Amino acid sequence: MKQLRPLVIGLPILLAGCSTLSDFSWSSLSPFNWFGSAVTVKDSGVGGINAGTALDQQALNKALNNDYRLRNGMETHNGGIRSFYQAVKDNEVKLTVYGSSAGRVERVVVADKTVPTEWGVKIGDRFSSLYSKAFGACRKGTDEDQDGVVCAAQQSAHVSYVFTGNWHGPDSLMPADDTLKDWQISKIVWQANAAQ
Repeated sequence: MKQLRPLVIGLPILLAGCSTLSDFSWSSLSPFNWFGSAVTVKDSGVGGINAGTALDQQALNKALNNDYRLRNGMETHNGGIRSFYQAVKDNEVKLTVYGSSAGRVERVVVADKTVPTEWGVKIGDRFSSLYSKAFGACRKGTDEDQDGVVCAAQQSAHVSYVFTGNWHGPDSLMPADDTLKDWQISKIVWQANAAQ
């Protein structure tokens, strides 16, 4: 009993101290999470996120296995206001989840190198490893992706890849295939509605 007393006294102190760690997740200690499915990009969504997922912190945390710290915000888009959540890990934004006017997830932008697609495509993959030419699959990026080229995934109408690389031509033109071959995926994008 004497050996148990320090443990009983020390455990609440230990728990109180650990609870102040901002990026610590107690759920990560659960044996059920040790072999749980990692977050991947699929035709149906990202991790557990899909078109039916509510744009709220509790639903997103659950859908992302509590792997990230979430913070929310709003921005102007196409003359209106849209809400979003940023999923942060190691002080970097790894995913951005945008909502629709109905309060459901509409778009997820993945910048996390540890999140591949279900087809094995990941951030950093070269254009030439996926495409032989841009025609018919790619378009010039717009808005925040204006310096890149957006290409539709061959396996899904909901997934696209944003390629970036060196290019010294006019902003209005898309680089030639010979230039694109060495460009790499910088983002993977999933959209609830089929990508345009």
